[in-house]
Amino acid sequence: MSVTLVYETHAITVDNEAGVATGWLPGELSAAGRRAAAELGVRRRDVDVVYASDLRRAVETVEIAFGGGGTEVRLDRRLRECDYGAFNGRPVREVAALRGGHVDVPWPGGQSYRQVVGETAAFLEDVLAEWQGGRVLVVAHSANRWALRNLIFGTPLEDLVDAPFVWQPGWEYRI
Repeated sequence: MSVTLVYETHAITVDNEAGVATGWLPGELSAAGRRAAAELGVRRRDVDVVYASDLRRAVETVEIAFGGGGTEVRLDRRLRECDYGAFNGRPVREVAALRGGHVDVPWPGGQSYRQVVGETAAFLEDVLAEWQGGRVLVVAHSANRWALRNLIFGTPLEDLVDAPFVWQPGWEYRI
């Protein structure tokens, strides 16, 4: 048996629109993000459970998308964005230029992308144990999507962290 894992990034934030790398800061959805979160709820009503990062922007996304709709929502800190440490809240262009150097070396005062993979692997282990045959939605961040691609397909993190992000309405994995 397997689990169908549907992955969605949190909706657009004020920081996204301003070109800020939020990292472990809470973040806040923009007006466009609130509209996108409502669309997510319509698009993903076919799931058994929703897991989300406990960072505010992901929580706000699932509250808008699934609040009061009967779908169980579970928050999990293992789904947090990479902690950029001293670089949380810095311009995206600055953080993006340094990503490749933090695959295995933690950001100053933060964590490495490899550590995000470890957190994501532990999360997946628990999901696989509990949700065989189920359809699970995960609402998290770009580093978690990279971690999933690394874990499921073996794509090197070095390639993932430097690739441009192209949004789409979710990614689906059978694991």
